[in-house]
Amino acid sequence: MKKYSEMSKEELKAELEQLEASYKEYQGMNLTLDMSRGKPCREQLDISMGMMDALNSKGDLSCEDGTDCRNYGLLSGIPEAKVLLGDMMENHPDNIIIYGNSSLNVMYDTVARAMTHGIMGQTPWCKLDKVKFLCPVPGYDRHFAITEYFGIEMIPVPMHKSGPDMDMVEKLVAEDDAIKGIWCVPKYSNPQGYSYSDDTVRRFARLKPAASDFRIFWDNAYGIHHLYDDRQDYLVEILAECKKAGNPDMVYKFASTSKITFPGSGIAALATSLNNLEDIKKQLKNQTIGHDKVNQLRHVRFFKDIHGMTEHMKKHADIIRPKFEAVEEILDKELGGLDIGEWTKPNGGYFISFDALEGCAGDIISMAKKAGVTMTEAAATWPYHKDPHDSNIRIAPTFPPIEDLKLATQLFALCVKIVSAQKLLGA
Repeated sequence: MKKYSEMSKEELKAELEQLEASYKEYQGMNLTLDMSRGKPCREQLDISMGMMDALNSKGDLSCEDGTDCRNYGLLSGIPEAKVLLGDMMENHPDNIIIYGNSSLNVMYDTVARAMTHGIMGQTPWCKLDKVKFLCPVPGYDRHFAITEYFGIEMIPVPMHKSGPDMDMVEKLVAEDDAIKGIWCVPKYSNPQGYSYSDDTVRRFARLKPAASDFRIFWDNAYGIHHLYDDRQDYLVEILAECKKAGNPDMVYKFASTSKITFPGSGIAALATSLNNLEDIKKQLKNQTIGHDKVNQLRHVRFFKDIHGMTEHMKKHADIIRPKFEAVEEILDKELGGLDIGEWTKPNGGYFISFDALEGCAGDIISMAKKAGVTMTEAAATWPYHKDPHDSNIRIAPTFPPIEDLKLATQLFALCVKIVSAQKLLGA
């Protein structure tokens, strides 16, 4: 098949006529398919059902230090949960706080605390004339929603295969003390599935920000979410690098078991320096007497240790790997060589990122929706929902049954072809 850009006007018109006829057939199928969010499917949730039997009314609900998990206490989490999540996050248990079910909630609280009370004695952000955040793009829409909610100005930074454009990051944070943070999904990034290179992580650790209260918001949501046993991305541990570089307090590292056990009932954690932990606990002790220790104990009893968690993640991979491969195979077959789109092929995480011809993303998503396939809205991966190129589309393969996913991807590829042909024809 010729590249669309190399077709004559007549060839492209003939191609478009055939594509539009196929599209009408899809419209007649009355489809209702959803691949808009990166949710685990039912089969993934089922593999954690044994966790419901890890505790029972006759069992001992005390943790290893003797604390009764049914009662108040242990503000920063039960010791064995800190060990388990510490191993998952590659951090010492002493540097961990265990929270409730949502790491997004922890990120929101972290920004809110900085707004109202400042960081480690610095001026509260709400009292400053301007507060800015760097936002690698395309990126995670819910990160951007938090900073937008608090009125923080967001500055897009291009993402490369090795991570954010570090020349730009280094320059901006060094020159502007209003820049207080940067959002990062460093491993199997949302939505591209890229992992930061060793050099990128080390450059982060050696940043020289103008603001002494600048923090890296390191959301390692997909730290152990590999698709392949023999093809796994590796990430240098950021807290250790920051300590080596003389910047021990510069990072807040977030993670959770949301896509490991039950997204609505997992446990979240924050890893950071002891100085940051002391600062955070001043607020936390006024917010809660402790998070759900019974749920923390349930997770520990179910997994036992990090090896149990790693084996559990292989089961997840076996379920979702065929879905990623199905999407990639269909995109290769339907769009390969046409020069009307590019897409990532990640080794882990929850998303595939698709870049259409400039100016086409919104129309592709709208066209797919009219034929019964709901996708993440166009420009969701950019701050303020403003993609200046109108090209990026996030594909979420995990939730739909595989046959539905294949059908949805075929329709998506058809919509890409139609909208691309129309653009090239000037329609």
